[in-house]
Amino acid sequence: MSSQIHKIYFLLLAVLLGCISCEWQFRFSDDEDNRMAVERYDRVQSLYLTTGDFSALQQMNTVYPMQTRTLIEDVLRIGKVNDPEINTKFLRFYQDSTLQSLISEAEQQYANMDDINQELTTAFEYLRENIPGMEVPQVYAQIGSLDQSIIVGNNTIGICLDKYLGSKHPLYQNPVYGYRQEQLKMMTRNYIVPDCVGFYLLSLYPMPLDKTMNQKERDIHIGKIQWVVNKALGRTVFHTVYTRLADRYMKNNANLTVDQMLRNNNYMDFQ
Repeated sequence: MSSQIHKIYFLLLAVLLGCISCEWQFRFSDDEDNRMAVERYDRVQSLYLTTGDFSALQQMNTVYPMQTRTLIEDVLRIGKVNDPEINTKFLRFYQDSTLQSLISEAEQQYANMDDINQELTTAFEYLRENIPGMEVPQVYAQIGSLDQSIIVGNNTIGICLDKYLGSKHPLYQNPVYGYRQEQLKMMTRNYIVPDCVGFYLLSLYPMPLDKTMNQKERDIHIGKIQWVVNKALGRTVFHTVYTRLADRYMKNNANLTVDQMLRNNNYMDFQ
């Protein structure tokens, strides 16, 4: 009898351990599914633009066709991606010594983006919980030409690393670019994820086109989005009178969701 009890005990123990093991595995898989990682399109781009490697060009066109089209047509605006001469134009465009130095500096500073991946994961976990049905975008890195910081479209976010090399970067100090101090302080690594989240939210909750807006209404609209960015990141990135208005509004309307607040374009409610 005792032997039989021991057999049953060990059988139950084995089943219990198996269930725990399965649960751990499922949780691990869920975490893996939710984890975000920046696609390193910039590395393939850099390889082609610094060495002319034809296999890198092929990879840009076959593995990253949307990113390549966006870069050539919308960011650089040097022609159409199906232009027979576009590869030559593309390569020649980046032979400028300034752009070559940007490529080198960006690849050095962003050899590792684990911190950015982790913060993106945290931010979009918050957004998925608070904005039902929101699709999580694909995020990729590229090197532009000091024109744009974040490109949003087709459920993707493109990070232009050349705009995040640090506020004291010598190139940014050149008067020809006309960067103001308030712009320079945001051209750092710490602002990549806030900008990604902010511009993506703005694409989902754009300013209304069916009415004329004054500057204060525009500022309130941006303040609402920046308030959500602060919440998503768990740190105060943006601290303005308009983020404070959004914060007061949410405290006075505790039953409202983030989605409802962002959809409310009656700006008098926030004043």
